[in-house]
Amino acid sequence: MTVNYYIATVEVIDQVRLNFSEANLFYLNLSLGFIMFGVAINLRLADFLRVIRNPKAALVGMLSQFFVLPALTFLLILIVQPRPSFALGMMLVAACPGGNISNFMVAMARGNTALSVSLTAVSSTLAILMTPINLTLWASLYAPTASILTEVHLNFWQLLKTISLLLLVPIVLGMLLRTWKPKVAEKLHPIMHYSSIFIFVAIVCIAFSANFNLFLEYIHLVLLLVLAHNAIALTAGYQIGKMFRLKQAERRSIAIETGIQNSGLGLILIFSFFNGLGGMAIVAAWWGIWHIISGLSLAFFWNKNSLVTQSEISNV
Repeated sequence: MTVNYYIATVEVIDQVRLNFSEANLFYLNLSLGFIMFGVAINLRLADFLRVIRNPKAALVGMLSQFFVLPALTFLLILIVQPRPSFALGMMLVAACPGGNISNFMVAMARGNTALSVSLTAVSSTLAILMTPINLTLWASLYAPTASILTEVHLNFWQLLKTISLLLLVPIVLGMLLRTWKPKVAEKLHPIMHYSSIFIFVAIVCIAFSANFNLFLEYIHLVLLLVLAHNAIALTAGYQIGKMFRLKQAERRSIAIETGIQNSGLGLILIFSFFNGLGGMAIVAAWWGIWHIISGLSLAFFWNKNSLVTQSEISNV
């Protein structure tokens, strides 16, 4: 009886669609725009130029985020073979840029904060193109997820346009405020920076306000899957830094930037392009909750077990 119920539950998840109104989608977009604007008011042109002047660590970080993580995600899916909607949710999370609270975690972990800020700036900008490319590429290589793309008729250019509006516009506006009104930006940044976690929780609450029972019913199916996926992301980021002989503080930064993904963006894309596909949404929502727990735990551990010098923390 229990086994049959479990099998039936797993089968149904690929067909479940979460209820989500246009008003809720608007608030979800507004929340993410607010978060990205908060990130951008701390960005300067120098954060982009730093990548050019000292490219090695930044290039390793981008390699980890946009190539290694999606590839390892695909490999994990081939090994575990989760339900197609779960697999597509994992691919989408892996295709998203770094999360909005990664800089705070890197500072807490005694990592290289300057590198973290540069990676946030560059990855959020590159994600406008790389997120749709990675999602469509890897999903099309796996037959079960390729069939979902066909069913929803995912339009690459519409996806690109949506991500541009969600990321590029707030980033440009935030950096313009930083340039024209630096004192205002300085006052706003701490408030918006430390409220990011609460804003993200609000995003998840909005997304599941009418679907909480469904979330509770199916969360056990992705609990360990997301934990394993996130652990692979954090470990891969650290190990690729080690492989390229980066300093300890730089490895920590890349690990956190790779393991803390913008799952809020993922949720918006799920409701905008996949009709609230239940398996995808539950993966993205649980990732968003868990990566805060895992990221803060790892940052706290590294803070108490520091093997880095002050110069490593502050310089790329």
